[in-house]
Amino acid sequence: MAGEGDDVKLLGTVVSPFAVRVRMTLHLKGVSYEDLEQDVFDKGELLLASNPVRKKVPVLILIHDGRPICESLVIVEYVDEVWAGAAPLLPTDPHGRADARFWAAYVDDKVVTAMLGILRATTDVERAERLDAALAAVRPLEDAFAECSGVKAFFAGDSVGYLDLALGCHLFWFEALREMFDVMIIDAGRTPRLAAWAGRFAETETAKKAASPIKSIVEYAGKLRAIWAAIAAAAK
Repeated sequence: MAGEGDDVKLLGTVVSPFAVRVRMTLHLKGVSYEDLEQDVFDKGELLLASNPVRKKVPVLILIHDGRPICESLVIVEYVDEVWAGAAPLLPTDPHGRADARFWAAYVDDKVVTAMLGILRATTDVERAERLDAALAAVRPLEDAFAECSGVKAFFAGDSVGYLDLALGCHLFWFEALREMFDVMIIDAGRTPRLAAWAGRFAETETAKKAASPIKSIVEYAGKLRAIWAAIAAAAK
């Protein structure tokens, strides 16, 4: 079993929100690690060997035995269990844990899909439609925040927890999309609770230490759009 003082490597990229999620978790738990930047367009042997099924980042590698752990939410729970000395990320009651896991899965399914829809749009009309879908996807989280936290600062209460990390890692991409297309997925008018939460979360040391540079995200997003456009043109 790993523990305090064990060497850890993280395979990720600076632009991956899922790698950011793991970085935030490691920072929050006080775990030292080596950050190994991966090229997702030209995947190296270490990544392919460590995650042969998905072939994606992030991957957490425990140096003492070389065992890889894949998928960001799985990694977050692993770190929470192994480095249990710090404050727990999941609620202590079973129902609360189930709720947090449900909404985290919802974020990675509905919210991420809607976010990518905006990026994939090729016209202003299509982008407006995709924005409506994204707003519809985040709206249930507005009510979930009230149910989870009551009058607290974060989904987890007074401190950052599992669901805060699950959604918070995507805020940098939200900002990049705002810069690229002048769209806002979370704003004070439509989702005031989430907007206030996002402002508080962005000011935490957890978020600041693991933040993705918006410029890097915009550049990466541009490459993705160029690849998608080339694929679409070749299919015609």
